[in-house]
Amino acid sequence: MSQDLFDFGFTAVDEHELEAVQKEQQKSATIGTEAAKAAEAAKSNQKQLDDLYNAIVPLLNNLKKNPQKEYILWPNRLKKVEEFETHLQKIYKGG
Repeated sequence: MSQDLFDFGFTAVDEHELEAVQKEQQKSATIGTEAAKAAEAAKSNQKQLDDLYNAIVPLLNNLKKNPQKEYILWPNRLKKVEEFETHLQKIYKGG
């Protein structure tokens, strides 16, 4: 027989040690799950903020285009503003 000892990967513990280990494993699992949920929520929130930013910037850029002109010709303003408002609401509500 070989002189190498084979480690089966277990340790003998009493009932109290086993309970302590099990509690710690449950805490670790709970913390890991909560961290994963928080990370997912952060990604979702970041996407929502990016979408809002990307929706608003073109409006601001268009408003800044010709600062030397005093007037903005916007014949269908009400329709476009309502469409934009609907677009922002979809982003805000996660749609």
